[in-house]
Amino acid sequence: MRTLQLRRVVVTGLGAVSDIGLTAPAMWDSMRSGRSGIGPIQAFEQSDDWSVRFAGEAKGFQCLCVDGREQKRMDRFCLLGMQAAEEAAHDCGIDFRGGDPYRRGVIIGSGIGGIITIEEGYSKLLKTGPSRISPFTVPRLMVNACAGNVSIRHNLKGVNSSTATACATSGHAIGHAFHFIQRGDADAILAGGSEAAVSSLCVGSFAAMKALSTRNDDPQRASRPFDRDRDGFVLSEGAAVLVLEELEHAKARGAKIYAEIVGFGVCGDAYHIAAPDENGAGAQQAMKMAMKDAEITPADVGYINAHGTSTPLGDAAEVAAVKRLFGEHAKTVSMSSTKSMTGHCLGAAGGIESVATVMALREGILPPTINLDHPDDGFDLDFVPHVAKEKKIQYAINNTFGFGGHNVSLVFKKF
Repeated sequence: MRTLQLRRVVVTGLGAVSDIGLTAPAMWDSMRSGRSGIGPIQAFEQSDDWSVRFAGEAKGFQCLCVDGREQKRMDRFCLLGMQAAEEAAHDCGIDFRGGDPYRRGVIIGSGIGGIITIEEGYSKLLKTGPSRISPFTVPRLMVNACAGNVSIRHNLKGVNSSTATACATSGHAIGHAFHFIQRGDADAILAGGSEAAVSSLCVGSFAAMKALSTRNDDPQRASRPFDRDRDGFVLSEGAAVLVLEELEHAKARGAKIYAEIVGFGVCGDAYHIAAPDENGAGAQQAMKMAMKDAEITPADVGYINAHGTSTPLGDAAEVAAVKRLFGEHAKTVSMSSTKSMTGHCLGAAGGIESVATVMALREGILPPTINLDHPDDGFDLDFVPHVAKEKKIQYAINNTFGFGGHNVSLVFKKF
């Protein structure tokens, strides 16, 4: 029986597009400064009877790596992801046109995929009939369209996959890429997620579920994780891609190394299709598994980038999970939600927040939870309220949880 020698995996490239920055450095600078990207919706027209009239949009975004003709064949979520992947690929410095393409891959997911294309296609069907539907509709709306197009652009012939686990999508993508490289099936993988769901159907549907904040008079203060006055999440768009690479492969080419990924925990709630287990059992199990995988204890963890969506049930479940799992160390670990600034990017959230976690480790600066004026009852942890703080940390956890009961925790280590 063959014994598998697990290899070490590091992060060598970062790319991001969000409402608070159209590149990874710009986004991180906004996070350190505590800036919100939430504002009135510009993507589509709304009448006064809409209960939610704000979101987080990547204003001024241009996909610079795809020409105009090709852009017409891609949904906005794909273009966001393509640009994030382009930045990450350039940042890592690998010559993707040289070397063995079967040792390099891509895992980029989306919670919803090409919803804008679906809306446009259905509208055209109703107005002009089936003969006028674009032949590019299916390639545009596929959840795996971004992964496929990134694979083509960067000659990635190894693993080519896409995850679709709601808000846990990017966490799964990064975790699976970690395992592929760990066991020797790849040397480098572009991993993350992309989402462009600020559309009439998505905003209307989430509003109908009473999942969204309705703070229309003060959008920038609407996302307020862990605050007693939180009333739902803020829907946002964005994308983030990390280049994961085997350590010796990275060192051999003199790569810049941001951090090491050392743990991946994943489980299911088996509880409710849209609500978390109110006791946070799934969140607790995912963190426990990730720490076991990383061979660390709660005392080793200095920071948690929380899922922290600003929903009453979700925030309470995550806080309960941390307090039970960390016990006496819960008061010493810092935990913040960058969704207080970006809003909730659904399938892209885990990628965006992994970028934040990696940069927190690298720079020793923890991004804040803005809008946290009055922590809810029993929320007596260090949520890094309002302003970033300096703190040297060795290990950090990134949590992503999604509708369907999906729970993912990733552990990153300072390199």
